[in-house]
Amino acid sequence: METYPFIFSNERRYRLRRHLLFWVCWWGFQGILYSFVAGLSPYAYAQRLPLAALESFLFLSAHMFLAYMLMYAVVPRLLLKGKYIATAGAVVALFLATGAISATISLNIVVPLRRYMFGAPEYRQPNEIHFFLGLLAGLRGAITVGGLAAAIKLMKHLYVKEQRNLQLQKEAGDAQLQLLKAQVQPHFLFNTLNNIYAQTQPLAPEAAAMLLRLSNLLRFMLYEGDKSLVPLHREFKLLRDYMALEEQRYGNKLDLSIDLPQDTAGLQIAPLMLLPYVENCFKHGASELLDQPWISLQVQLDGDWMKFKLLNARAPGQVSRTEGIGMANVARRLQLLYPGRHQLTVTGEEEVFIVNLKLKLERGVAESSSVSNRITTAVYE
Repeated sequence: METYPFIFSNERRYRLRRHLLFWVCWWGFQGILYSFVAGLSPYAYAQRLPLAALESFLFLSAHMFLAYMLMYAVVPRLLLKGKYIATAGAVVALFLATGAISATISLNIVVPLRRYMFGAPEYRQPNEIHFFLGLLAGLRGAITVGGLAAAIKLMKHLYVKEQRNLQLQKEAGDAQLQLLKAQVQPHFLFNTLNNIYAQTQPLAPEAAAMLLRLSNLLRFMLYEGDKSLVPLHREFKLLRDYMALEEQRYGNKLDLSIDLPQDTAGLQIAPLMLLPYVENCFKHGASELLDQPWISLQVQLDGDWMKFKLLNARAPGQVSRTEGIGMANVARRLQLLYPGRHQLTVTGEEEVFIVNLKLKLERGVAESSSVSNRITTAVYE
């Protein structure tokens, strides 16, 4: 998409230019086409062309009405969502409305203009005939340009969707490659952790608990991180394990508040989507505070929507990290995986850093979160 910014970019300057070019070309085409209509044939072409160009310009408002209603209302809100009956009804209604607009323009502007310029008898017919002829002419031109605009909108949508899928495949391939590089004998790693856990459990139960949580984190990243979706309660367990490890590292110096729903109702999420925000809180928040650091995490579920709110104390004079590489990568991942289904706000206040994320999730087979959330000592053989 970056290769053809004039066609596919949503930047204001490119959009204005391509829309202006489209309508200028359509105006020129209409002007030349209608300069050959039979009603103007008795007059010289030098007289017909300026009048046809002016009339085409006047009818542009009706054509724009239909084109933009199709492109920005009917196609994205009805057709692409599979509402075909509503699409057909909306298209018919828009055609009739556009025809009425064109007929009104013809009756009140175009016909008086022709009478003024030519004064010929054929332009002194009853207004009802001119209204009917204007309705037909308006429908003919509007249907053409409306169909063309809708076709362009659909082609652009399909191209952007294809490019997004290709980008996702590329990034998934890169992620799998990095994962394979990191998966150096994972069974050996987990078995070693299990041996250390067994040795430390009688002597240092807190250290053993930390090893268990670390094992759970590594297992999730190695075996779940390459999946497209994972149960939401597993992502929550990952956050709990990570924050518990950090809490033990800080001891009594850290004020940690976690509020995660126990029942996730079978919702699923892309793996490791939330962890970078939590990790950033410790890396750029708690670790840089000499005084009492604090972190607050709250998640609420409302149907298929998840509301994720994360706050942490901020050191005085700390540089904002809203544009960091980690934050940019997560924002990019949200755009690729949840286009039009997320709202992200990252705010750096004077003493607090706030992340608000609203995400529409997918539902999978419901799984007992109470069982999966229990701490287990099982390891891979």
